[in-house]
Amino acid sequence: MADGREGIPSQFRKGVVELAILALLHQEEAYGGEIVERLAAFPGLAISAGTAYPLLSRLKRSGLIASVWRESPVGPPRKYYRLTAAGEESFADLARAWNGMKNDMDQLLGTDVAP
Repeated sequence: MADGREGIPSQFRKGVVELAILALLHQEEAYGGEIVERLAAFPGLAISAGTAYPLLSRLKRSGLIASVWRESPVGPPRKYYRLTAAGEESFADLARAWNGMKNDMDQLLGTDVAP
């Protein structure tokens, strides 16, 4: 597999993909297919619809996202997802944790670019 996902432990990837979805929904609401399409631009984050929809359902059950059906100009109605207030808070916490861990790992791996 040469798509950037080789060698990434499954649980590690799941956490990162969850943060990526929250980040996309922090930017703007989106429907499931759109989320899959936008993540496909990042090989390490690409997911199938079969992975995206269960994750979106779990985030919704957790109260981090909400959804609403909207008519589509090109087909059947689409379910749009957006962050809730709890989702915004969770996103901010996870982004802060990610940046801290990224900085620590950059130092350990020697990939930091200190001035």
